[in-house]
Amino acid sequence: MHTLERILTTVGSVITICFGVWHFFVPKIWNWYSHIAPEATELVAAVRAINVFFSLCLVVFGVVNILFINGNKANKYAIVTILSATSILWLTRTIMQLVYPQGSMNPAIQYGMLAVFVLVTLCFLIPLCIVITE
Repeated sequence: MHTLERILTTVGSVITICFGVWHFFVPKIWNWYSHIAPEATELVAAVRAINVFFSLCLVVFGVVNILFINGNKANKYAIVTILSATSILWLTRTIMQLVYPQGSMNPAIQYGMLAVFVLVTLCFLIPLCIVITE
C-alpha cells in the first residue's frame, strides 16, 4: 500500500467516522421525533433503530478501513472488498444528494454537502482503482 492510498483512505475514513458519530446526535439536534405523531411509537422506534444502525455502520466502516489500510495483515482481496463497499456507500450518498438534495433551503449547505460527499467518495475510489490496477 502506497502513501497516497493510505492518506486518502485515512482522510475518508476519519470523515466517515465523524459523520457516524455526529449522526448519533442528529435526532436530538434536529428534534426529529417532534415531526412524528406521539402515538406512532413503532415509527419512532424504527427511525431510532435505523439511525443507530446507520451511525454505527459509518463508524465501523471507517475503523475497518483504517485498520485494513494501515495494518499489514489485510491482503489485496480484503482491501479491495472494503474499499469497494465504502465507495459504493459514498457514491450512493453523492447520487442521492444530486437527485434529492438536502439543505436546499441554503445553497451553501446544499452544495457544501455535495462537495464533501464527492471528496469522501474520491478518497475511497482513487485508492480502490490504484489497488485494483497494481
